[in-house]
Amino acid sequence: QLQLVESGGALVRPGGSLTLSCHASGSSLENYAIGWFRHAPGKEREVVSCISATSYRKWYPDPVKDRFTIARDNAANTVDLQMSSLQPEDTGVYYCAATLNGRGVLCYANDYDYQDWGQGTQVTVSS
Repeated sequence: QLQLVESGGALVRPGGSLTLSCHASGSSLENYAIGWFRHAPGKEREVVSCISATSYRKWYPDPVKDRFTIARDNAANTVDLQMSSLQPEDTGVYYCAATLNGRGVLCYANDYDYQDWGQGTQVTVSS
């Protein structure tokens, strides 16, 4: 059974950078499309990136485009989210999620498309 654990969350100054990691156990992450989501107080959970099982597709919504980068490290069975130029509105609990859907070439922006979730890691951007 797939288990996901996020790590790397921290308190960071505006304009700073941070890298989050999603580590999998129980199954190879190579078979899964992966999404990164965040949930801030008073807001709906929103997608910040996704990557298909083969890395054929990587996708970012406009609020994080050109600032966030998603990448696989298959040897480590992880998917990382590199974040730069962080602002207070990036604050929230960040989650990774996995699905066997996508046929290697698709990933998904909706949380209901994912079956397995990590516990989340807190990112706080504040001066």
